[in-house]
Amino acid sequence: MVRARVIPCLQLIEDSLVKTTKFKAPVYIGDPVNTVRIFNELEVDELCFLDIRATIRNQEPNFNILHQIADECFMPLSYGGGIKDISTAKKILSIGFEKIVINTSAILNPGFITELADYFGSQSIIVSIDVNRSFWGNYNTYSHDGTRNSKLNVVEWAKKAADLGAGELLITSMNQEGTWGGYDFELIRSITEAVNLPVIANGGAGTLDHIGEVVNYSHASAAALGSMVVFQQKDLGVLVNYPHNNEIKNCLKGASS
Repeated sequence: MVRARVIPCLQLIEDSLVKTTKFKAPVYIGDPVNTVRIFNELEVDELCFLDIRATIRNQEPNFNILHQIADECFMPLSYGGGIKDISTAKKILSIGFEKIVINTSAILNPGFITELADYFGSQSIIVSIDVNRSFWGNYNTYSHDGTRNSKLNVVEWAKKAADLGAGELLITSMNQEGTWGGYDFELIRSITEAVNLPVIANGGAGTLDHIGEVVNYSHASAAALGSMVVFQQKDLGVLVNYPHNNEIKNCLKGASS
């Protein structure tokens, strides 16, 4: 039985590591390459890097910093941000990243998912879905770093992405992101019950119990961590860290992926 993964999901703006709250007010964390060196020592499962401004600024990925990250990193890597075509995806994978993450480009052109999956294999393709819960409790799918409501039904879009060839889904709650208040457990469960592929839960992790709950109750295959792995605690200073393997095993006790 494979243990659920626990993945630091790190935000980039060009060559700087940042952290947002509810997709707003990015705070500078430090140098991503130095951060990778620390995570190498902490026996991290894998790392995900997302350039949160590349698409809305119409920029290509910062290949220089991606080269530096891949050269230093000892664990599997995924990257998203500014990926619009096969040639860009090919370049990122050739650098040493195992997976690419697409969001806005998939919404604007769903066939791009199939194009990528046919070329590289579904195992290399993560479709990211950013979800905002409205005042009335409705879930809305957003693109362009959470600035545009795509009007897509979240569950139906997740199912379509799976059918088109996605290998994994990264589901981020915009309401919970950076709050330390816990994942949107019902959102994640609604996705895992609808698709037959790994789902990475993202947005809101603040305790080990949150990790256990999103795996045991919501049936996520992986728990992405943001604030928990770059800050000492909520409202305290920067400290790159990662739960000890025994702590992860304890919080996931009874869970399967």
